[in-house]
Amino acid sequence: MPVPIRRLIVALTLSCALLAGATACGGGGTSQDTVAVAPAAASQTPTPTSSAEKQKFAKTRFVANAGLAAGATYQWIVKPWKAGKFKKGAKGRTFALVKAGLAGTFAYNRLKAAVKNAQGDPLLSKAIAPLTAGIAALKDLPSKLRKGDDSAAGSFEDIINQVKDAGKSAGAEVKDQVPSASQLSGG
Repeated sequence: MPVPIRRLIVALTLSCALLAGATACGGGGTSQDTVAVAPAAASQTPTPTSSAEKQKFAKTRFVANAGLAAGATYQWIVKPWKAGKFKKGAKGRTFALVKAGLAGTFAYNRLKAAVKNAQGDPLLSKAIAPLTAGIAALKDLPSKLRKGDDSAAGSFEDIINQVKDAGKSAGAEVKDQVPSASQLSGG
C-alpha cells in the first residue's frame, strides 16, 4: 500500500528535527568552559537609565503611543463615522461597531500610556495635564456608539487632535500610525 507523500515529508521533517536536537544537546565541552562563562554573565547586570535618558525615552514613547491611538481612531472610528457606517440600518454597521469598539479600547489604552509617558518630560506633562479628564471620558465610547450617538466619534477625534496639538507644542510631533490587527486585539 503506497504511503501519501505528505506523511513522508512530515516523518522526514520530524526525524531531522529530532536528530538535530539530539546532536545539539551532546556534551562536547569541559566543565571548565562553563565555569568561565558563568562569572562573565553574572557581572553584566543592566544599569538603570539616567533621568535625562528617561525624559528622552518618555517623549519617544509618548509619540509612539499617541501615534498608535491616533491611527486606530482615524482608521476604525473617524473614517467609518464620516462614511455613515454607524447609523442605524447602515450596511456593515455591526462589523463597523465591533471594529470601532476594539479600536476605541486600544486607543484609550494607548492614550493612558501616552499620558503616563508624558509625565517623564516636564514640558509634555504641562501640555497634556488639561487633557486627562477628556481622555478618561473616552471610556464610554463603545456604548455611546451602540446607542447611535453620532457625537461620540467626533469627541474621540477632538481629543486625539488635542493630544496631537499638545505634543506638537511640547516638541513631540505625533503622526498617525495605524496599528496591526494583532496589536488591536492584544491591547
